[in-house]
Amino acid sequence: MNILAITACPAGVAHTNMAAAALEMTAKKMGHKIKVEKQGAMGIENSISAKDVANAEVLILAVDTAIAKSDRFSSIPTVKVPVAEAVKNPQGLINKALELVK
Repeated sequence: MNILAITACPAGVAHTNMAAAALEMTAKKMGHKIKVEKQGAMGIENSISAKDVANAEVLILAVDTAIAKSDRFSSIPTVKVPVAEAVKNPQGLINKALELVK
């Protein structure tokens, strides 16, 4: 499965990075490809490209704030949760996202 994700919290530092790391590590362990864009205090890091969007099967939004450039993802099945869910239960979140495309 080819997964995209965006993590963002109001401060854009700790939880944004922890959620991104948890999703990346868990997706790889589960055998999926993932690209995680972080939006926060440092701006947009690891930006998702148009090619990434074209190849994506599902999008995970683990966010507690509005994200920039959200219109890029209108054609992708999306699951949106608080950023803490990606930190606490990344495997459950990935499974929830995969259910959207079964």
